[in-house]
Amino acid sequence: MRSLAMIHEIEEINAAGFLPGVRLGYMMCDTCSFASTALQNVEYMLAVNSSLNVNCDYSDFRPRVKIILGAQYSEVSIAVARLLSVYMIPLMSSTSSAQDLSDKRRYPGFLRTIPSDKHQTKAIGQLMHYFGWNWVGVVYGDDEYGSAAFQSFLKDAEENSVCLNYNEVLPDSLDNSQRFQRIKQVAERIRSSTARVVLLILKSVLVEALFKEMIRTNTSRTWIASDAWSRSRSIAQMEGINKVGDILGFTFVTGKNESFDKYLKNLTVTPGGYNHFIEEYKNLRFNCTPECFSDKAPSYCPSPDELKMKADNACNVKDPQEQNDDHLVTALDTSDAFLHRLSVWATANALKKLLKCNGSSCLGEINFPPWKLLEELKKVQFEFENSSFIFDKNANTTIPLSRCSERCAPGSFKKILNASCCHNCTLCVAGTFSAEWDLRTCQRCPNGTWSLTGWSQCKQRQESFLRWSDPLPIILAAAAVFGILLLFVTFIIFLVNRNSPPMKRAEVRLSCVMMAGLSVSFASVIWFMGRPNVHLCRARQMMYALGFTLCMSCVLVKAFRTFLAFLPFGQLTSRRLHKLYKPLVIVIVITSLQGVICLLWLIFDSPDVDDTPPQPQSMTHLIHCREGHTYIGFGVMLSYIALLALIGFLLAFKGRKVPQEFSETGNIIFSMLMYLFIWVCFIPVYIINNESSTTVQTSAILVSSYGIIFCHFSPKCYQVLLKSNTETLERILNKWRAISSPKHDVVTEMNIDFPRVTVSAEKSDSFIISSTSPTVCSSGTLCISAYTTLVKKRKITHTRSISC
Repeated sequence: MRSLAMIHEIEEINAAGFLPGVRLGYMMCDTCSFASTALQNVEYMLAVNSSLNVNCDYSDFRPRVKIILGAQYSEVSIAVARLLSVYMIPLMSSTSSAQDLSDKRRYPGFLRTIPSDKHQTKAIGQLMHYFGWNWVGVVYGDDEYGSAAFQSFLKDAEENSVCLNYNEVLPDSLDNSQRFQRIKQVAERIRSSTARVVLLILKSVLVEALFKEMIRTNTSRTWIASDAWSRSRSIAQMEGINKVGDILGFTFVTGKNESFDKYLKNLTVTPGGYNHFIEEYKNLRFNCTPECFSDKAPSYCPSPDELKMKADNACNVKDPQEQNDDHLVTALDTSDAFLHRLSVWATANALKKLLKCNGSSCLGEINFPPWKLLEELKKVQFEFENSSFIFDKNANTTIPLSRCSERCAPGSFKKILNASCCHNCTLCVAGTFSAEWDLRTCQRCPNGTWSLTGWSQCKQRQESFLRWSDPLPIILAAAAVFGILLLFVTFIIFLVNRNSPPMKRAEVRLSCVMMAGLSVSFASVIWFMGRPNVHLCRARQMMYALGFTLCMSCVLVKAFRTFLAFLPFGQLTSRRLHKLYKPLVIVIVITSLQGVICLLWLIFDSPDVDDTPPQPQSMTHLIHCREGHTYIGFGVMLSYIALLALIGFLLAFKGRKVPQEFSETGNIIFSMLMYLFIWVCFIPVYIINNESSTTVQTSAILVSSYGIIFCHFSPKCYQVLLKSNTETLERILNKWRAISSPKHDVVTEMNIDFPRVTVSAEKSDSFIISSTSPTVCSSGTLCISAYTTLVKKRKITHTRSISC
């Protein structure tokens, strides 16, 4: 069919007058897939009067045959190309894909309309990498095609991280008995291996024999087909072919042609010529030979496979040579002849240039030496079936290598071994580069630039810090600003409702001081953004330390107040502890101590910009603040705040049974636990993830600050704005009585001032308490008041008046 395709295109070119005044002729010989037969055919084609003269110079050799199209197999094309290089006659193949044929020193006259195997093996390697097949087996032929393709695949397999479980050779030169034995050995190797993917670089006849053994033993694998058998209809139509598993194949450009299909349906010999192929085919198809289907068929009968070609109406045909049908079109894939048709048109277009043809005639010399046609073929560019074609000059100018070692690419340098021509290629280390091939040393990167291992150039390192244009800094800054606005709104609510009972219990002045400290803490987050400098590094830590310490000192005062007011102590102990309750002094002293810590930190180990160079294998220069060389000041500052939180938590935990209406123990406990948990988590993350230390600290500051807001201020705002105050002192004291210890039968005098509180005891079983809500008096003493109510007493035997 492929041979007929070339004949058809020649006849089409002649009929169309493509070469005005010139008709193309052809001579076709069957190589029988043997290189020796092909060489005999070449001598027959080039012979003049049945002889072929031997000359020293063939530059003016002018045989009738100007070009040979073929052969099918690479090993045949290699043999013929070597012979034709003597006579300087071009050889063009449409199926020989061996990479060796690209060597123009050995095969100067060879061209092909099919890509080299190096493209196919590269595609196979990429296919295996795509599917994650890194453990495969390979079976290849011992011919030029199989060996060269296997060597090419080894390189592509390594580049795609594909490993070979095994590789087996299946010789094509063995006789039938030896071949069958070898096929069984290869089949057993495939069955016993763990590789589930097998690449077959074989001729179709060998693949068919191997698959028969696979079908017989019910062996299933994933097979990858080379172009030699990927379109084989005989394999596709094998009985039980589905049992062997999935088959993925590579093939080349194809295209059907209606004119060629019509030609196959009406096969006739060209007038004045002969075609043994057509004659043989028609005899096989239409000659009536019923005796050949008997059990004892005569010796002249064709083989059983050829008998399958026999037409059902063969015995009704008078002259087989005059009969035609559509058998070839339906039994074969006629698009497979595309590249063969293409080779004829490439030759015709080169002849048109060489013969200087115009619309009416060809003015060039008809009897030209074949090497001139070769030169035109290398330059020809033409259109065929809506596609443009040209012979790739780089595949045709490959220079054979003869080197002790491979060349060293840019990014590496030569490490000389025992001989000057032998070397190893060593990658340039980080910070050095080589921009050219085969350099003996790598150059250092210029100042301000850097390179990674194996780079051929140096680049600027990218600076990394919280840029204002990035999303994360914008989110963090927005969270800080929103926190300040939230504190401002809270301050307004506290100020407007300062005389309400919930606000009096929350101590508005102390709460306002807390808000101020939190505002400074939120503001410190802003200074973590942008490119760091020494002033920003110092300012942001000082602002956070003093601001949050101020807030924590107020929380500590609240916890201490509840601790003193509601827990039972002896008279002497109570008086001593009461003397310590000085809110203003406590706040000033605690904050001042943090100020001293920060001052000593600034003097002896001040924060500054970290000047540590980047890692050698990093192209990112991290610009961030270093909290001192030893981090002692930074640790003491955080530890001091953590100590305040821990003391506040313990004081609040001691008074956890006090009614919530009289204290904020629950809020203090939860907020201090949240702060301690956040900063305990912060320390290991900060140490381990140094690149994100700035983001980690800002996040910790924001979360802990928001924790104070939602634990201390939000409940009071909710009570003022949404919750009605229906709790009476009677309910409060009932709760207190339920959770108080029953062992205390006597009211112990506590030297703590309560504003406008009068406790009177009668002979009756009741007493009266008249008071307002707890607040901080102007003198700085603790004042607690309650609503007037009548309460049952236990054993009160005296009357006492207490006032600030």
